[in-house]
Amino acid sequence: MPMTEQKQQATEWFKALRDQICASFEAIENDSTNPLTAQMQPGNFEQKSWDRTNPDGTKGGGGVMSLMHGRVFEKVGVNISTVEGSFPEDFAKKIPGAEDNDNQFWASGISLVAHMRNPLVPAVHMNTRMICTSKNWFGGGADLTPTFEFEQDTKDFHDALKSCCDRHGSDYHERFKNWCDEYFYLKHRKEARGIGGIFYDYLDNDRSKDFAFTQDVGQTFLDIYPQLVRRHMDTEWTPEQKEQQLVKRGRYVEFNLLYDRGTVFGLQTGGNVEAILMSLPPEVKWP
Repeated sequence: MPMTEQKQQATEWFKALRDQICASFEAIENDSTNPLTAQMQPGNFEQKSWDRTNPDGTKGGGGVMSLMHGRVFEKVGVNISTVEGSFPEDFAKKIPGAEDNDNQFWASGISLVAHMRNPLVPAVHMNTRMICTSKNWFGGGADLTPTFEFEQDTKDFHDALKSCCDRHGSDYHERFKNWCDEYFYLKHRKEARGIGGIFYDYLDNDRSKDFAFTQDVGQTFLDIYPQLVRRHMDTEWTPEQKEQQLVKRGRYVEFNLLYDRGTVFGLQTGGNVEAILMSLPPEVKWP
């Protein structure tokens, strides 16, 4: 398949996955019966488009933010983007194949972060992407950040991702789980951000197989995470538990502003700042 068609195929998939996730999350909002949020209206996603302009004034693509504030999802963003242009000189040196392509790039992907109103429901992050320079690859993953860890949730989340990985490569789960544990680690605090998941990048083997794996990661997330939300969303919580959640969110902020690749990539390529920083929680506290 020509590269132009591969790019279009990936772009359409990210959009379709966005639509499925938003529909699933809105259904959760409507199904919740938690007495602590009974007076709140169920949330609905609001979309906002943005365009990107290259430094030379040419069009550089854009994206769509889908943001919801609800009674289950205190803040959740599901963003898609397709952008192209040139990397800054210093940043291009860090991206495979960029210098061999006059610093030119093309990138498309979906990025999701959910911060939950109920502190007993875990926060989550998921993204998948395709990037092209003189090289072409897929990357992404999913990881869970509970304030209060439930053993069954952790097991089911990891089992789902392991099954996904095992369908595509015998060594995928061990590699990508370890990569996730290493990546989502706050070095300055010497602690993990959450309970992990999988993380992969520079996946450039067989294009159709790599894309199939990336699609499976998105679908696996869509299958497992709503199950975890529904387990706990109608359980009442205490003010003390909410306080612990706000402190835990501080770790999320620290990681995303200090270490997150997606944040750096977006800011270095002139992306929409509002969309890039949608990953930050609506309320946070440092003790």
